[in-house]
Amino acid sequence: MTLIGVVVIAVALIAVITLAKAVRIVPQQRQDVVERLGKYKRTLSPGLNLLVPFVDAVRTKVDMREQVVSFPPQPVITSDNLVVSIDTVLYFKVVDSVRATYEISSFLQAIEQLTVTTLRNVIGSLDLERALTSRDEINRHLSGVLDETTGRWGIKVTRVEIKAIEPPASIRDSMEKQMRAERDRRAAILTAEGHKQSVILTAEGDKQSAVLRADGDRQARILQAEGQAKAIRTVFDAIHQANPSQKVLAYQYLQALPQIAQGSANKVWIIPAELTKALEGMGGALGGLSQMVGDLPAPEAAEHASQVEREAAEAAQAAADAAQQIHDEVRVAEAQATGGKGPKGLPAPEPVSPTSLVEDPADQRERG
Repeated sequence: MTLIGVVVIAVALIAVITLAKAVRIVPQQRQDVVERLGKYKRTLSPGLNLLVPFVDAVRTKVDMREQVVSFPPQPVITSDNLVVSIDTVLYFKVVDSVRATYEISSFLQAIEQLTVTTLRNVIGSLDLERALTSRDEINRHLSGVLDETTGRWGIKVTRVEIKAIEPPASIRDSMEKQMRAERDRRAAILTAEGHKQSVILTAEGDKQSAVLRADGDRQARILQAEGQAKAIRTVFDAIHQANPSQKVLAYQYLQALPQIAQGSANKVWIIPAELTKALEGMGGALGGLSQMVGDLPAPEAAEHASQVEREAAEAAQAAADAAQQIHDEVRVAEAQATGGKGPKGLPAPEPVSPTSLVEDPADQRERG
């Protein structure tokens, strides 16, 4: 009974192991390379697959998804003999699992070494400044070389990226100083340009302001001159239309004389010769103003004129009496001084008529 049980258990165990060897489940995006007695037989696709137990064996399990590998920084010498450290990232995928298994022992290590050598060849032909500014060009060159070489291995390099290019510390300090100096220079240039533009705009504004101010003054003077011309023309036309006499003009001139003399700077002012001729008739104009053509005085003006004439006559009579009295006193004093024997004095002057003081000079000239 015991022996039979052991045999049954052994048979069941063998059946389970055989079933496990015969059935293979492959997940999505993976391929298994199967060998039969050490020779490539077939590639298992995703899903349920059956194998010959103890005859077929899975050699490798290949991941068909795109993979990302980051390589450690590699020292590279540029064309100007500077050592820089370059860190790269590689994107690739397996397109043929059989060739990736049998064409190369370790395709990942081969890709890393190929990337390093290719990178050294590319960077070695560039100087530091160009290497720092030509990342896209370096990436395209690396992708082309790696894709061409890894194609026979069943590998497709989709992208190569340079993560960082680290120059030496001394070079970084020099670059920072150069960059700082360049920024200071640009800032100084921008400041100078701003000051220049400010000065130019200020000068343009002053110029336009002066031009507009001068134009405004010119327009104001033109308008003022035109206004004065119109005023003079209006006054001139009014005078000519009124046809005033010479006596009226002389009277207007006499009224304007105090205004002419009021100025603080008017130390000397000249009376024209024609004024004397006009003044000769002023006495007659005041007394006989009613006799002018078109200038008949009002009754009140006539009464006022007669009163003025009476007051003038009385003042003239008083002045004549005072002059005669003074003349008599002078004659008496001369007689007392000479005792009646000295030379005779001056002849007595003709008595002054009071009416002669207020008489019209023009009438006296006519009688003369």
